[in-house]
Amino acid sequence: MTPLQVIIGVLVGFVAGMGSGLFGVGGGTVTTPAIDVLLGGTAIQAVATPLPVMFPTSVVGAITYGRASEVSFRAFRWAVGPGIIGAIAGAALTEVVNAHLLLVITSVLIGWTGVEVIRGRRPRVPWKLGMTPGWKYAAIGLVAGFVSGLLGIGGGVIMVPAFTTFIGMPLKRALGTSLVTISALVVPGTIVHAALGHIDWAIFLVLTAGVIPGARVGAKIALGAKEGTLRVAVGAFLLAISVLYGVRELASLVRGPG
Repeated sequence: MTPLQVIIGVLVGFVAGMGSGLFGVGGGTVTTPAIDVLLGGTAIQAVATPLPVMFPTSVVGAITYGRASEVSFRAFRWAVGPGIIGAIAGAALTEVVNAHLLLVITSVLIGWTGVEVIRGRRPRVPWKLGMTPGWKYAAIGLVAGFVSGLLGIGGGVIMVPAFTTFIGMPLKRALGTSLVTISALVVPGTIVHAALGHIDWAIFLVLTAGVIPGARVGAKIALGAKEGTLRVAVGAFLLAISVLYGVRELASLVRGPG
């Protein structure tokens, strides 16, 4: 990496860390396109390298939310096992799926997340602490883990809207719970991608230098915000990333190799 890319990487990491703390999505929505466009990584490295970066990012954010009692550890216990299984399966499939197609799918998921968060649609049965059937958390964990391993985006794009829309969990608690779960889900995907040689460890180190302080700042801002304001901010951010991200990757698919 050039000195300029190192500086850009730290700044990107800080922004990604803030996004993780604010939006509970692991930070891959920022680091994946940055690796592909700004930091000299290949398309498959852009999918894989954010995974190990997400571990310190999500841990720092999760600790901050946990200190504010905004984490459901019951949801985490139910979701983490199926999530790990899904992450291993998703990571293994990246070898046989077009990397640019993976990134287009990522943008669609991010956009869907943004719309659902802004709408704030609630289930008919209101959420109550300790009353949600465990299998619902397990199903969300399985899908989130699969997406995490396949697309390298942490799984938060599935968990946050699922926790809030389908289960009715308050947004701040959903963000905190998502980060705790992400910290576990990225481990198997990281191991698989590392074994396949998909991770650029130099880019990982540069991004990590920025994401750790960024995650703490983002979580602090989110915890101090009103829920309605936070919901609009989360959704608008994800929609913007989705549009910019999706257009670029669709253009890459249309152009084809070379």
